[in-house]
Amino acid sequence: MQTKLQKYFPMLRSREEILKDIDANVKLTEQLFLSILFKRKVKIVEVLPGDSSRLADEQSLLLMDILVRFEDGTYCNIEVQKIGYAFPGERCACYSSDLLLRQYKRARSAKKNKFTYKDVKGVYTIVLMEKSPALFHKYADDYVHTFSQKADTGLEMDLLQKYIFIPLDIFHKNVQNRGVKNKMDAWLTFLGSDEPEEIINLLRAYPEFSTLYEHVYYICRNVEDVMGIFSEELKILDQNTVKYMVDQMQEQIDEQREQIDEQKEQIGEQRKQLSDKEEQLREKDCEIQQIRKDMETLKRQMESFQKK
Repeated sequence: MQTKLQKYFPMLRSREEILKDIDANVKLTEQLFLSILFKRKVKIVEVLPGDSSRLADEQSLLLMDILVRFEDGTYCNIEVQKIGYAFPGERCACYSSDLLLRQYKRARSAKKNKFTYKDVKGVYTIVLMEKSPALFHKYADDYVHTFSQKADTGLEMDLLQKYIFIPLDIFHKNVQNRGVKNKMDAWLTFLGSDEPEEIINLLRAYPEFSTLYEHVYYICRNVEDVMGIFSEELKILDQNTVKYMVDQMQEQIDEQREQIDEQKEQIGEQRKQLSDKEEQLREKDCEIQQIRKDMETLKRQMESFQKK
């Protein structure tokens, strides 16, 4: 049916054509961004398929999740999160381990009897967060955090797993104060901002981004589904983490309600004490008034006695 309609509507495209366009644009956009991030030239040779879709998961906090393979065989997973997950380190370590196992299986299958652990390449996990957890806000001037495993003795060996965390909310605060100063700032603005003024300022400073915006706009008009990449087990971990975060927020709300109730009780007790003190003051005032009356009466009696 689609082929027949294409005779009358040439703009209609097949699923294969759309996926091919996505693949080409992901390679172009991410390749340029990652080259800036890694401070070296990288080439994406493949956008890898996934085991299941996580973006369709109603409990997921992900906006985007893409896995790519570099020319040297390295895997790189790029996530964009609406809200940064709780336990970001532990969570990313689990996904990184999943990627590393995928690397191992691929190399073992390809090399067979000639396989050595040297054939297993590194894995990068890159996380961009629209709203980052509190721990990142302790470093208000830093918005690119790179982690790798190192020995405390200075001994060097490649343990294959590396991580980069980018809190976009902290980046936006910095760039609002000082403006876009370099290509990294430009890329983070492109990837993380939908404010018209910021986009216009970016295009004025880096007009080459206009082509990328055109690609994004074109894809958004044609694409209905974007596939995720990870296993069902890790999807469940994500769901549990989100549930944990919701439970934590509910606990905070409950604690705040308890504190408010306690404060109301304290205020009520204080008001009662204040009311008791006011009553005591009124009684004292009445006693004083009565004493004054008695003294006036006594004074008049004495004056009357003296006249006699």
